[in-house]
Amino acid sequence: MLDKISETRNNFDDDLSKVSDLNSLEDVRLKYLSRKGILTQFFEDFKSVPNDQKKLVGQSLNNLKTHIQEKFDSLKSEIESRTNLQKQSDIDLTLPGRTYQVGSKHLITQTMDEVKYIFKGLGFSLFEGPELESDYNNFTALNFADDHPARDMQDTFFVTPNFVLRTHTSPVQIRVMQNMKPPIRAIMPGKVYRNEVISAKSYCLFHQVEGLYVDTDVTFAELKATLVAFLKQFFGKDVVYRFRASFFPFTEPSAEMDVWWQPKGKEGRWLEVLGCGMVDPNVFINVGIDPEKYTGYAFGMGIERTAMRKYGIDDIRILFDSDIRFLKQF
Repeated sequence: MLDKISETRNNFDDDLSKVSDLNSLEDVRLKYLSRKGILTQFFEDFKSVPNDQKKLVGQSLNNLKTHIQEKFDSLKSEIESRTNLQKQSDIDLTLPGRTYQVGSKHLITQTMDEVKYIFKGLGFSLFEGPELESDYNNFTALNFADDHPARDMQDTFFVTPNFVLRTHTSPVQIRVMQNMKPPIRAIMPGKVYRNEVISAKSYCLFHQVEGLYVDTDVTFAELKATLVAFLKQFFGKDVVYRFRASFFPFTEPSAEMDVWWQPKGKEGRWLEVLGCGMVDPNVFINVGIDPEKYTGYAFGMGIERTAMRKYGIDDIRILFDSDIRFLKQF
């Protein structure tokens, strides 16, 4: 057995001299140091060594084990050190660190959130409704005449003869009044659709926020005070505004509200920001509210155009282009 131990030592040294990487070193470990390796077999065979030879054979066997383990560990450390050094040499420490792009809310969402935040602060609750609406909720209940131009296919996306992609969020007002008793103070944000030619000032899809307040003795003065408070929070306390008489089928009297906008180096002009008015008594009758007892006001604004006026954007289409160069500015 002593001869086998000596031969194994020589074979191990020879095998180790051929090792060039961690993979070939692992092959050597499996051959000599694993549970089924040569050393394990030697210790199994040691049980059958005569007693008078056990001391000498045991010393030789322990020396072999120590020799193999030390040589193996030393070479392993050397190869690992060489490998790590090589990896480090592949890294250019002069390069700048990696930057990670953090997403943000779209400008339309930011504007919508700001509008909702202001009106919530003024006591309004938030309600939403379906984008596919009945012709009744979208037109008839809101006092649109049967021959009103808005019903025409040129302005409205009809899905069926009786259902449309809503042209405003006013149908949510109808749903709220049908299911709630006054007092009602609510805003209705959401997407709306109109069959319009896409241009710098119009788009087939846009967003609206409409508001409704119904109670006893609601006045037009309250409507004006609410909207002025909104404008001063949204555009700044120095905003210049005006009310103009207008017409909407669902409000009487009706008005439009403008703000004065003057870009640097350009001539200033009035820009419409929203429409408003006192709820028409016919709308109250359609939803089962007594117009002799209750009055109310309603208003609505387009989010895209509101954002355009606040941030000086002159083309609505850029809000839908997903151009990262534009979006990163906000």
